[in-house]
Amino acid sequence: MKSNYFFSFLVVTLAAITVSCENDINATPESVQNTTEAKFVPGELLIKFKDGDRSSSKAAIKSNVLSLIGGNVVETISTNAMKATNAKKGGTVGDLMLVTSKLGTMEAIKLLKQSTEVEYAEPNWIYEHFAVSNDTNYTNGSLWGMYGDGTSPANQFGSQAGEAWAAGKTGSNTVYIGIIDEGYMFNHVDLAANAGNSSREIADGIDNDRNGYIDDVYGWDFAGNNNTVFDGVGDDHGTHVAGTIGAVGGNGIGVAGVSWSVKMLSAKFLGSSGGTTANAIKSVDYFTDLKQNRGLNIVATNNSWGGGGFSQGLKDAIDRANAANILFIAAAGNSGTNNDATLSYPSGYSSANIIAVASITSTGALSSFSQFGATTVDIGTPGSGIFSTVPVTSGGTVVSGYASYNGTSMATPHVAGACALYASTRSGSTASQIKAAILSSAVATASLSGKCVTGGRLNVSGF
Repeated sequence: MKSNYFFSFLVVTLAAITVSCENDINATPESVQNTTEAKFVPGELLIKFKDGDRSSSKAAIKSNVLSLIGGNVVETISTNAMKATNAKKGGTVGDLMLVTSKLGTMEAIKLLKQSTEVEYAEPNWIYEHFAVSNDTNYTNGSLWGMYGDGTSPANQFGSQAGEAWAAGKTGSNTVYIGIIDEGYMFNHVDLAANAGNSSREIADGIDNDRNGYIDDVYGWDFAGNNNTVFDGVGDDHGTHVAGTIGAVGGNGIGVAGVSWSVKMLSAKFLGSSGGTTANAIKSVDYFTDLKQNRGLNIVATNNSWGGGGFSQGLKDAIDRANAANILFIAAAGNSGTNNDATLSYPSGYSSANIIAVASITSTGALSSFSQFGATTVDIGTPGSGIFSTVPVTSGGTVVSGYASYNGTSMATPHVAGACALYASTRSGSTASQIKAAILSSAVATASLSGKCVTGGRLNVSGF
């Protein structure tokens, strides 16, 4: 059992981070973030140089900055999405670099306030999962999160997905959802038909779609820097999320996702030690590029993770996704606290494409672990006792299985699946249109009154 993660079977809390100054590089580390309980990679930081065409002096500027902090470059992060933005601005966007410093992270950031060439410097935060630990489990009563008032079995506090299915809304394989998480078991018996890939990418050792990632048929592992997005039973959290979004419905086995027909791609950035800001940025930009430059109809990414503090670099990536009309569905968090008082990231960013999701129980109560916020959390969805797909071992072999987990991690993919379902019947919808439809159709719920923007719960049949 993975007790160091939010997806362990006991709710584990991670204190949210107080932010008093999001972008001020001249502030002290203490005023920027309370890092007592936030986790970051020791000795690493992300440095964003200011915009401007300084090609003749760029090397000297970087050398001076690195000398100031005793730094060495790990990598210059230059995603395809960043390059596209750079081209639109005429090549004036400053570089984003992952750097190690002999001084340590926070001392290096303090020193960089002296540099007029640095836009911001921030820790390489570590993120973790926001989870605890005629489809058979729909008909036997296990899949309450998909039920509605008029389904059989029925539960008024479910997502009402069952009512949408009854009305003929079951999704489309032309719609893609990006799963930013662990990898997921794409060959799971209940997921394989919806495991998405670009029609231009095949497993032949060639980068067919020319996006810089060879054979990313099912996505890319940014933690391992390879195309193996499923590495065994350790990828249970990502697989559980995938099942709620898009497990095949109507196949007489297992479970059904909100969208029976959808294509899911993986950006794996969470591993045994969590995931970093640097890899989160690459993951978000990966899907932005697939939509903008490779022609995939990606409508949303699912982000059932959090931790660390404010990152301008990550917010910039989320904003690039917004410009590409990709929604960013984010878990509110599992510490049971008020996000209005203490912001939680990434759900707490002000980016217009974010939908922040709280968890409710099968009786309509706000889950005891769920974070909330009248202005910072948007909607509640089923997140307690959610049955979905997982990999399990049998006789030493990894096989398809199912399990019940709790967490805002489990609530979030209900919304991602709803985005896919909406887009399947309304081709060309913008991110803002989909978000507005989901939030405006929320059902008023007593436990969510004053606890989220809508004061209500997800209603998949309402749009």
